[in-house]
Amino acid sequence: MSDSLTRPHESVGDAIHGLARELWPIARSITGDGVRRTLEILGRELPGLRTVEVATGTQCFDWTVPDEWNIRDAYLVAPDGRRFAEFRNNNLHVVGYSTPVDETLSLDELTAHLHSLPEQPDAIPYITSYYSRRWGFCLSQRQRNALEPGEYRAVIDSTLAPGSLTYAELVIPGETRDEVFLSTYICHPSLANNELSGPTVTTYLAKWLLGLERRRYTYRIAFVPETIGSIVYLSRNLEHLKRHVVAGFNVTCVGDDRTYSYLPSRAGDTPSDRVAIHVLSHIAPDFARYSFLDRGSDERQYCSPGVDLPIASVMRTKYGEYPEYHTSLDDLSITPPAGLFGGYNALRHCLLALEHNRTYRTAMPCEPQLGKRGLYPTLSTRATKDIVRTMMDILAYSDGEHDLLSICELTGVPIWTVLETVEKLVQAEVLVPMDEETSRAPSHQPATVQ
Repeated sequence: MSDSLTRPHESVGDAIHGLARELWPIARSITGDGVRRTLEILGRELPGLRTVEVATGTQCFDWTVPDEWNIRDAYLVAPDGRRFAEFRNNNLHVVGYSTPVDETLSLDELTAHLHSLPEQPDAIPYITSYYSRRWGFCLSQRQRNALEPGEYRAVIDSTLAPGSLTYAELVIPGETRDEVFLSTYICHPSLANNELSGPTVTTYLAKWLLGLERRRYTYRIAFVPETIGSIVYLSRNLEHLKRHVVAGFNVTCVGDDRTYSYLPSRAGDTPSDRVAIHVLSHIAPDFARYSFLDRGSDERQYCSPGVDLPIASVMRTKYGEYPEYHTSLDDLSITPPAGLFGGYNALRHCLLALEHNRTYRTAMPCEPQLGKRGLYPTLSTRATKDIVRTMMDILAYSDGEHDLLSICELTGVPIWTVLETVEKLVQAEVLVPMDEETSRAPSHQPATVQ
């Protein structure tokens, strides 16, 4: 599974950004046709993507699948007849899950249904009310300040009725029964870093995985509405996930071009945590490091007691830590192709590290004679001395107990820089993978869980 991780891939960043632009206008929520349309587009990119509908009223642990919400239009009409806060211009203008309304109100009466951000006068806030029935509009503080006394008409053409919650999953078979789980959410409207970076980067990670000639792990990739979607998914698949998932990531906020961030699993010492720290320490040494106390996305469900999946998060700027978060300012301008590629590439490093992190033992006592196997350079230079040193370090610690990642941590080198050397040592029968006999299951067909 050779792959260059240091060469620029501008075309990948451009492709991810192009997919985000296509998804941008869709009004998404935790249920509804916006989610279905989003998954339909992702399914075009990932033909094996399977969509699942879970009916309103279905009990999922302590939660119940809510009514389905769809919206066609919404706007306010000023006393002079001018329309504003139009849903068709920006789908953040309507409080998510607003009940239908067509009423005439005074400005004082309307004020109770308006939301703005005094500290960000040009931003439209993102507001939802999933489990309490109400309606409302979001507008900039500058726009709100300009409202004059008089009669206003409020129109929200929406439906809130029994239906279903929609999610999708893709299973990419590998050579083992062990799985790496990737989850991302598809429930926010037009928000770029906080929403679209997740599913678009995940889609291109899946494309990369599908293009590999060989995969050690099976990959299970879920596109779910945040919180309620992950709870629904876990309620239907928990036992399978607990048996098979060995590592995974919650993919969110991976698109801006400012920094890199790491939020650990609740356990803090899973394979996901190890590779995340290793990768970020080498590609972005100044990355922001958080605690599980700073959690706020679906890692809350995947790492909760009784679930305890090994799920960590590798992000660009973490949710809640950038000024545009949950506002109309979180637009496609803050997730440029380079930023999206950076998030994609960091996670790709992590998956590659997981794939190749095996435990080896040397095949003979003492140091092997590298020269007779064609492994010792015939010309001594600084570069060849480094190559020999790397080989000898790997052999020195390949005792059947240290895995490759721990050896790389000891020697201070990125795991992806030693893969070619390890492969040569294995082919020369100097190194033996400890799991070579037990990890293969050629007849295994990964289960498609519900």
